[in-house]
Amino acid sequence: MGITATIITLNEEKNIGACLASLNFVDEIIVVDSGSTDRTEEICRSNPRVKFFNQPWLGFGPQKNYAVSLASHTWIISVDADEVVTPELAAEIQATIHDGCDLAGCWVQRKNMYKKQWIKHGGWWPDEVLRVFRKDKGRFNDRRVHESVEIDGTTARLQAALEHYSYSGPEDFILKMHSYAMAGAYQMQEDGRAGGAVRAVIRAIAAFVKGYILKQGFLDGRAGLLIATSGAIGVFYKIIKLSELNERP
Repeated sequence: MGITATIITLNEEKNIGACLASLNFVDEIIVVDSGSTDRTEEICRSNPRVKFFNQPWLGFGPQKNYAVSLASHTWIISVDADEVVTPELAAEIQATIHDGCDLAGCWVQRKNMYKKQWIKHGGWWPDEVLRVFRKDKGRFNDRRVHESVEIDGTTARLQAALEHYSYSGPEDFILKMHSYAMAGAYQMQEDGRAGGAVRAVIRAIAAFVKGYILKQGFLDGRAGLLIATSGAIGVFYKIIKLSELNERP
């Protein structure tokens, strides 16, 4: 029984090196790239345990499922290029999944970081994600955004952390807000949701109040304010975009 790590990439030269270095405990690393124009491929191919594949973008869930389909081993750990598996998590994974193990998957606690600051409030912690699973027991769903693993069987919750370095400055919030808002708008349209300017304003204000005040985002200082504000803007933009989509023939 072995472990395959799967990663999907697009222009991740800033992050992929640290991600790959944290996966020295796995037996195989599958990287599926969707057209990087930076040094992502060069960095990946320099690692002898990486098997690098090119695949035009299919969507988050389908792209990750394609990566899983290429795995040679029973167990999968799916990580994003901007995530790092801590030594403690690596040891806990190895101790938990073994021959005779009756688990189908494991939940992992993810530490979301802004620069090097661990964001502990505003709804960012605890952030449990199911990332370790048997290849024959789990698959990612097809949602356009916030895809997740659907598992068939018993799961466990691991205590060690997966570190997520998604934001290195305010500009990252703007870029990701636009991407997630667009995908979220299309997903809401598929779900039959309604838009509207008034709804957009109300939902945006509610998102800010929830993240910054009710979930104590203010305790994370300037980063907490940035996170709550960008989240509210993203909600507003998403619903306005949904309104435009619903008006199309």
